[in-house]
Amino acid sequence: MTTTAETATAELLDWYEQMAVIRRTEQAAQDLFLAGLVKGTTHLAAGHEAVAVGASTALRDDDYVFATYRGHHHAIARGATPEECLAELMSKATGLCGGKGGSMHLTKADRNMLGSYAIVGAHLPMAAGAAWSAVLRGSGQVAVAFFGDGATNIGTFHETLNLAAVWKLPVLFVCENNLYMEYTPIGSVTAVPNPAADRAAAYRLPAELLDGNDVLAVHAAVATAAQRARAGDGPTIIEARTYRQFGHSRTDPGKYRPEAEVAQWLARDPLTLARAALADRGVPESDVDAADQRARALVEAAVAAAKAAPEPDLATALTDVWADGSAGWRS
Repeated sequence: MTTTAETATAELLDWYEQMAVIRRTEQAAQDLFLAGLVKGTTHLAAGHEAVAVGASTALRDDDYVFATYRGHHHAIARGATPEECLAELMSKATGLCGGKGGSMHLTKADRNMLGSYAIVGAHLPMAAGAAWSAVLRGSGQVAVAFFGDGATNIGTFHETLNLAAVWKLPVLFVCENNLYMEYTPIGSVTAVPNPAADRAAAYRLPAELLDGNDVLAVHAAVATAAQRARAGDGPTIIEARTYRQFGHSRTDPGKYRPEAEVAQWLARDPLTLARAALADRGVPESDVDAADQRARALVEAAVAAAKAAPEPDLATALTDVWADGSAGWRS
């Protein structure tokens, strides 16, 4: 784990490639959805890549991560492969959850990415519970809850912040503020300009407002907050301002967003910013292009594999329902 000043050029190039893989996976998911191959809905995180990669690279492998229904980027950042994710979206047996979860419930439990949650704000107390577990076991682990700006107006956000502050839990609350709660501008329904950071003072918690499209800034903020949490100093609220490049979900064209606003944010694409940072460090453009090509090849192979993957066996339909593995005894 490194700070911004210490981040090696090779690390930054690797982070760029991780973001490129996520971006191409999201684009593939959109194409597959429009082709009728994705079952159910899907919420793309294209534009949010720097939050997931910047945060994940600042965490330990055994730290806990909880995400929202817009969580593809967090699953991949924590070790899920594009093939596993796309197969899950297509309800294939090789998917992350065996085809049972779909886009909104990607989970990589063996890497402590403990799920994506469709109910807004529902996973915040779960993250607090995981943090409390870490305290009881003395494991030194940190739990991180990623959530959207809309969740800051949900009761569980405030309830969880209060309890986490009182118990000084090792939990980080990372708001991915993309300015819109579904189709409504967050500013039109919230009393404070920064919906997460501006509420921190009420719970005597530190807060940081940062550029969520800058992978270096996200990495540095999460590294500092995680170190503070491990030291027993409690939670931190991080509000990362970012922007989704697709609509809210499905085929939403996002026409409710002003064209000038969209253009302004697209000019500050997280991959564009990372490319500029690499150029400033003297990295040849050919090296960055090679990273892009590796990402393209990986995702193209993932799409082909997911399409060819088998459908789930019907015999698995009632598995993973109860802790004992079967619902038969309850009949």
